[in-house]
Amino acid sequence: MVEDFVNLMDLGPTFCEAGRIEIPDSMTAKSLMPLLTSAESGQVDESRDFVVTGRERHVHVAREGFLPYPQRSLRTKDFIYIINFEPDRWPMGDPKGLDDPATPAPDYEKLAYETFVAYPDLDASPTKAWMIHHREDHDVEPLYQLAFGKRPREELYDLNEDPHYLHNVANDSRYANVRQMMEERLLAVLRTQDDPRLLEQPCRYEFEPYAGPLPEQP
Repeated sequence: MVEDFVNLMDLGPTFCEAGRIEIPDSMTAKSLMPLLTSAESGQVDESRDFVVTGRERHVHVAREGFLPYPQRSLRTKDFIYIINFEPDRWPMGDPKGLDDPATPAPDYEKLAYETFVAYPDLDASPTKAWMIHHREDHDVEPLYQLAFGKRPREELYDLNEDPHYLHNVANDSRYANVRQMMEERLLAVLRTQDDPRLLEQPCRYEFEPYAGPLPEQP
């Protein structure tokens, strides 16, 4: 069994190498062919001990002004570290009043089948509807906040102790060195890739053509 970390972006250079096509310089990922053809098991490529992922937007109208929810994360064997660049925004989209406990929940069927009713960055489903309708229940409220609430700027999860990412230890003094190491490693990768979230203020992803209404269909 191969335990190397891989990324979806690795598929492009992999297909190129498999088809004996020169890999374009614009592809910053690495081909998986050395892993696929290796007779070894475990960690084959020592450099593949982490993966970086990012998020900008899912549903374009999730937040007022077509704003995204920018995140970058670093995943290793033992930890996942996340930076939420705009923690004042709602990760699952605007709550449409549901951040006020006095606001009654929308119709269950609408929440189950219409994504834009509330928290539109999370697709409609019966689970979403049930969580919102039971959001004040004692045993549901903490999970509701994890699913729909605002997140701090930094999150760190110990995957050996907390494989389901439920307990953020970014501010736990016992993990201070780990948090610093993960932050430095993630930021180093983002700088290497000229990530606009580090280099630009305001970031280009806040504006057209990355943000804004969809073009009208002819």
